[in-house]
Amino acid sequence: MLDATLSQLETRARERIAAAATAQDLEPVRIEVLGRKGALAQVSKDLGKLPPDERARIGKLLNTVKQSLEEAMEARKSQFDAAALAARLDAEWLDLTLPAPEPERGHLHLLSQIQAELEDIFTSLGFTVLDGPEVETEYHNFDALNIPPDHPARDMQDTFWLTDGNLLRTHTSPVQVRGMERLGPPLRMIAPGRVFRNEEVDASHEHTFYQLEGMMIDREVSIAHLVYFMKTMLSEVFRREVTVRLRPGYFPFVEPGFELDIRCLLCDGQGCRVCKQSGWLEQVGCGLVHPNVLRNSGIDPEQWMGWAFGVGLTRLVMMRHAIDDIRYLQSGDLRFLRQF
Repeated sequence: MLDATLSQLETRARERIAAAATAQDLEPVRIEVLGRKGALAQVSKDLGKLPPDERARIGKLLNTVKQSLEEAMEARKSQFDAAALAARLDAEWLDLTLPAPEPERGHLHLLSQIQAELEDIFTSLGFTVLDGPEVETEYHNFDALNIPPDHPARDMQDTFWLTDGNLLRTHTSPVQVRGMERLGPPLRMIAPGRVFRNEEVDASHEHTFYQLEGMMIDREVSIAHLVYFMKTMLSEVFRREVTVRLRPGYFPFVEPGFELDIRCLLCDGQGCRVCKQSGWLEQVGCGLVHPNVLRNSGIDPEQWMGWAFGVGLTRLVMMRHAIDDIRYLQSGDLRFLRQF
C-alpha cells in the first residue's frame, strides 16, 4: 500500500518539477512533498503502524524517494540559475580585450579662456601680469585709490565687509596700488582676477564676477596711448573691427575719466536686455591716473604720469559668445558650458 503511495508521489512530483517555468514554481512542490508537513512526512508518520520487517523496507524506500526528489529539485534549480546567469552575461557582456575608455575630456571655463587670451595680448605688448589678495584692506581698496571714507564713490562699490575690518575687493585696482608700491615707475602691468560687489543680481549683474585692470606709468603718457591699447585689446578679443565710443565718465582714481563703450554685438545696436535697450554696452572704464593715486603709491606726479583701465572679463565673454544672461556662467550647469 505505502509502496504504491510513494511511487505515485514521486511520479507526480517529478512531473511538476519538470513542468516548472521558473525557480519560484518549485517552491510549492518542495513544501507539499518535502516540507515538514508534506506528503513524505505523512508517510514517515505512518511507518510506526507497520511490522518491523515492513517498516525497514518502506523506510528505506522513503529515504530513496526523498533523496531522489531533492536531487531533481536541485538539478532543476541549477538549470534556472544557469539560464539567469547566461541572460545576465549577454546583457552585461564586456570585451576585456578592448582598451579601457578614457576619462571624459574637459576644457577651460570661458572666463579662464578669455583671461589667458588677454594675458597673452598684453604680455606681447610689454605688460607684466600681477596678482593680489581677494580679501583686501580698506586702504588698498579705497583710500589709496583716492576714495576716502566720506567719499560718495564708496556707495558705487558696496561690498562685503569682514569682522576684522577687511573686505572682499570690489575691483582689482588694489593690485595696481601694490604694483606701484613694489615695482615703481616706469611700469606696465595688468591685474586679472575675481571681484565682489553687493549687487542685485540680474541678466547683466552678479555679486561675483571677473575683471582685468591695467595701467601704464611713464614720463610722457597721453590719452592717445590709452585709446591705442584699448582698441588693440578689443580687436584681438572679438577678432573683428568693433565700433566704440569714448565718453566722459567719473572714476575717483583717474582724471580725466572716460567710459569706453562698444556697440552691442548681440543686437548690433538695436537694443536688447543685456545693453538695456541702449544699443551700447560699457566695456572699459579708463582715464589718466589721478595725481593723488600716484602720491599715495610713492610716485611723484610731477615726474611721472600714466593711464589706467578696467574691463569686465565676464561681459567680454557674454559679447563674444552671444550669452544674454550673466548668471549662466557661474550656474554650475555643465550642460551650458559644454556648448563652448
